[in-house]
Amino acid sequence: MNLFTDIRALVIGALETMTKEGDLPAGLNFDNVTVEPPRNPSHGDMATNAAMVLAKPAGQKPRYIAEKLIGILSLNGEIVSVEIAGPGFLNIRIIPYVWQSLVKTVILSGGAYGTSVMGAGKKVNVEYVSANPTGPLHVGHTRGAVFGDALAGLLDYAGYEVTREYYVNDGGSQVDVLARSVYLRYLEAHGQEVAFEDGTYPGDYLIPLGQALKKEVGNAYLDQDEQIWLVKIREYATEAMMGMIRDDLALLGVSMDSFFSEKSLYGTGAIEAAIDNLRAKKLIYEGVLDPPKGKKPEDWEPREQTLFKSSDHGDDVDRPIMKSDGSWTYFAPDIAYHADKVNRGYDLLINIFGADHGGYVKRMKAAVSALSEGKVSLEIKLTQLVKLFKDGEPFKMSKRTGTFVTLRDVVDQVGADVTRFVMLTRKNDAPLDFDFNKVLEQSRENPVYYVQYAHARGRSVQRRAVEAGISVDIATLAAADLSRLSHDAELGVIRRLAEWPRLIEIAARTNEPHRVAFYLYELASELHALWNKGNEEPTLRFLQVDDPDTSQAKIALLQAVCVVISAGLGILGVKPAEEMR
Repeated sequence: MNLFTDIRALVIGALETMTKEGDLPAGLNFDNVTVEPPRNPSHGDMATNAAMVLAKPAGQKPRYIAEKLIGILSLNGEIVSVEIAGPGFLNIRIIPYVWQSLVKTVILSGGAYGTSVMGAGKKVNVEYVSANPTGPLHVGHTRGAVFGDALAGLLDYAGYEVTREYYVNDGGSQVDVLARSVYLRYLEAHGQEVAFEDGTYPGDYLIPLGQALKKEVGNAYLDQDEQIWLVKIREYATEAMMGMIRDDLALLGVSMDSFFSEKSLYGTGAIEAAIDNLRAKKLIYEGVLDPPKGKKPEDWEPREQTLFKSSDHGDDVDRPIMKSDGSWTYFAPDIAYHADKVNRGYDLLINIFGADHGGYVKRMKAAVSALSEGKVSLEIKLTQLVKLFKDGEPFKMSKRTGTFVTLRDVVDQVGADVTRFVMLTRKNDAPLDFDFNKVLEQSRENPVYYVQYAHARGRSVQRRAVEAGISVDIATLAAADLSRLSHDAELGVIRRLAEWPRLIEIAARTNEPHRVAFYLYELASELHALWNKGNEEPTLRFLQVDDPDTSQAKIALLQAVCVVISAGLGILGVKPAEEMR
């Protein structure tokens, strides 16, 4: 149930009546007519822009349309009043019964309240994390993992068929570097002195791999040429690193549906087939690129390359897909990987990249556009950097890696729930400050605590009601006399609950799960404010021991809040708190 959709239907119905009666010209498009919460709640319950957006195409003054709408809408028994504001916006007030009955709807719908059919079962592939399998996940990966997982949960809630996918970069030169780094740890395990040169991975996390490799193969690789051990150690190390990454993701509560190996594209004809597909579309050619911006002409050596004509699909320049030695560029397997996604029948592709991949967006979107002939859309969302603080100072680097703070470092400090929620308190493309002290505070300044505390308060009241002999099962609460919820503060909480289905569709349409976190904080604020008013006005307290009927109505409201908070936290991958310690 979406009250805003219901009231919009009344507005559209009124506009259709005006059209039939000749007050509006035939053929007007009503798609841009909206019904939403007014910016100032004192102005009404809902506002519509109908008169404003239709004035120009109708060739009429906004006020004329507004006055006609008032005449029709005022006849509806669910509407208390309709008033013109400013140049032609309409503010609508709804009878209390409509708001009160929403509580019953939420309780009986449970976690299904707010779910949407906007996705209509369309298949979406959300690719996120996709870190090189060369070490543990760091805090930057953590933000991408949280954002991608929450976005996948949001789209699933909005009716899409979602696949969560990790692209394993196990086909490039970085896994050769990993193998050489593990070999050094293997030599070290045999008591040899080793030196990690620039470009190798010196982190302590490889020490156990070197020791395990020694235990497995003994002296077999000592004093052997690289060609003897490189491939075997590469496979061994890559598998071990992916095991570590899977463990890190599990620690964060992230579970992938698919791990796609880049290596599987090599030697199988997959890359060649994708390039041939583009060649058949006359998008592959031999040519010479202009020098990069900022490059002095005398430093530039033009040479013919095999190029993808990505500029035909929105890119700034064409892109090389083959090196001068005949090997593929890193872009070629990425094209093949996305060709595989297109061939798997997805309607929408979403990639979550770090901010340092911003220059990669246009070429990848061009590739998908060309491969699918414009039928499949690729959305790329960039996640900005995370700055970590503790005790007012930047958080120190991990000893295990020597270069970065790991996902495990963060989760060990504050837990998965806090990590996930805090990572979603900013839009994905905005920098995020993560203060370890603040995120553990038990105050309004800590958003995850504030939201979980609201849920815990609801459960606390229910437990105390049972102790007092007041029934709070779902059937009883749904049958409660909800007309007892008449105070403005109580109706304010219900109005916020009414926004949930609308919020879900907006957040899913814009691929912005942080909107869910913001909404939950606002809902929790409404509940805490009502709770605090009960300290001053005893009639507002949720538990009225001498009046079971009123208690059940108020606890019904609490249950509705708990339903929505639980659903919202579920989307974000955070557990609702049953009690606060």
